Amino acid sequence: MSMVGAMVAWAAAFVVGYVYVGYPILIGILGWLMPKPIRQADIEPTVTLLISAFNEAHIISEKLKNALGLDYPKNKMEILVISDASTDHTDQIVQSFSDQGVALLRMEERGGKTLGLNAAMKVAKGDIVIFSDANIMYRIDTIRRLVQNFADSSVGCATGDSQYVDDPHSAAHAQENSYWGYERFIRSMESLVGSTVGGDGAIFAIRRVLYQPLSPETINDLVVPLQIVVKGYRAVFEPTAIGLEPSAGDFQKEFRRKRRIVNRSWRGVMSVSGILNPFRVGMFAWQVWSHKVLRWLVLPFLLMGFVGCLSAYELGSVYRIGVWGGVASVLVAAAGPFLPSSLGGVSKLIQTVFYFYLVNLAAILGVTKALGGRVDRIWAPERG
Repeated sequence: MSMVGAMVAWAAAFVVGYVYVGYPILIGILGWLMPKPIRQADIEPTVTLLISAFNEAHIISEKLKNALGLDYPKNKMEILVISDASTDHTDQIVQSFSDQGVALLRMEERGGKTLGLNAAMKVAKGDIVIFSDANIMYRIDTIRRLVQNFADSSVGCATGDSQYVDDPHSAAHAQENSYWGYERFIRSMESLVGSTVGGDGAIFAIRRVLYQPLSPETINDLVVPLQIVVKGYRAVFEPTAIGLEPSAGDFQKEFRRKRRIVNRSWRGVMSVSGILNPFRVGMFAWQVWSHKVLRWLVLPFLLMGFVGCLSAYELGSVYRIGVWGGVASVLVAAAGPFLPSSLGGVSKLIQTVFYFYLVNLAAILGVTKALGGRVDRIWAPERG
């Protein structure tokens, strides 16, 4: 039994190490050895900017002023706001911009973001459609930076870089920012190899003709790029197309947000036929397994490793370290939300351990909920 436990412990350690260290290293090496450059050009296709909104009266005016001020020909840009049956003054504010070419598509019953996008795609006129949220502000050249990738006929989707507005008083913000820096590297390398896994719902663009209507519970910014890759096109990451948005602001909100995202993403990946099959999409299937599926399952592997070390406790110090290291890490994580940031580096390190457990607990709860047939469809935004 001890030997079996030892093998389980090493297998679990290998998977967790591979997910967080091995895969980024491998995709980075492949990006260096086998880059697939994108042919970019300063093109000006017609675009539709879709802005999803629910009760965004506090920010929608600023968003529309931002959109109208972007460096793109006004006669080639359509701005369409999708109001998911907002109950505040969002619709009236949007309508006050109608003389500047902004259109409102109001959903009479609240059905969630994806249903609104399905309806909007039926009336969108642009050759390129850009998906945005109400709380993200684009830099002036963001649309140009996104669409330059579509000069390459192999590109079907381009996602930008949504960065968080600085919040020096929020420990959760600091952790989110660090995590996104790690994600940014992986997406850049995946894009260099061929396609990145998924997009960013606040800042990504597609060729309109490639859109497929989605079921209401589908998470569009993951499933739409995956569908496009299955069709033989590339989904690329454009780091110079930048948008600024607030972070969730606290650990509780971030936990709920990540649980909801993984809940919908698990169902989304499983709904795209062939995306996990290397005989269908080649190396991209390995990317989806590594970047998404295995990462969502890290917590069960950690538990397997702990149980394995416990079973092999008498075989050597490495397994005893595994047991007590696991116990210590959980105790350290439990202190994370209560530590003042005035402790500096010590506080940040402990909060990093807490954040690690937080996001992985959120992930497995999201997966479990999806496996039970329950998928989040409608929610209130966590970010302001």
